[in-house]
Amino acid sequence: MRPFPGRVRPRAEAGERCVRGGCTLTEQRENRRRTVLTALEPGEVRHGIVSSVRDFGVFVDIGGLDGMVSAANLTWAHFDHFSEVAHVGQSVTVVVLDIDSDRERVSLSLKDLEPDPLVAFARSRLGEEISGIVDGIIPPGVVVRLEAGVHGLVPADEPGLARLAADDRGCAVGDVVTVGVCGINLRRRRVRLRIVEVAH
Repeated sequence: MRPFPGRVRPRAEAGERCVRGGCTLTEQRENRRRTVLTALEPGEVRHGIVSSVRDFGVFVDIGGLDGMVSAANLTWAHFDHFSEVAHVGQSVTVVVLDIDSDRERVSLSLKDLEPDPLVAFARSRLGEEISGIVDGIIPPGVVVRLEAGVHGLVPADEPGLARLAADDRGCAVGDVVTVGVCGINLRRRRVRLRIVEVAH
């Protein structure tokens, strides 16, 4: 049966009957797993080992039980699959986000221990003109990749886009563009841009 995402999973088969000190190895591991689960606190930092990389998350063994790192809590950087960021056997340090003892689920984060690239960007880039790459064109506007982990949006009604369209020099995905950084909102994680130049 496929394990439910985020569910704490036993580290041994139920039929394992290696007896040590009066109880089975399975029972010892189950006791250790429950002890760790009871002792965990939200916000706690733990060392762990990546035990599995799945399509929906990364499982990390933090001392006898597995917690899950979801896509949103893995890294600030863009990635297409979890295997690009983590691999089985990798040593990691994680933050405990949430514990559901009744449902035996533990949520973890790797991203919370990484510097937020948007904060560093905000310190030095507001009001600057910088180069970026068009990453997508959506109804609200043009998405531009500015730095690792930082994207901005040129609004669809931005005058520079209208001028480019009038000159038949519209943006396409992959174009290198020069943009001005007009505004940054850290709470909403938004960077507002204006078009300066498109290199075709």
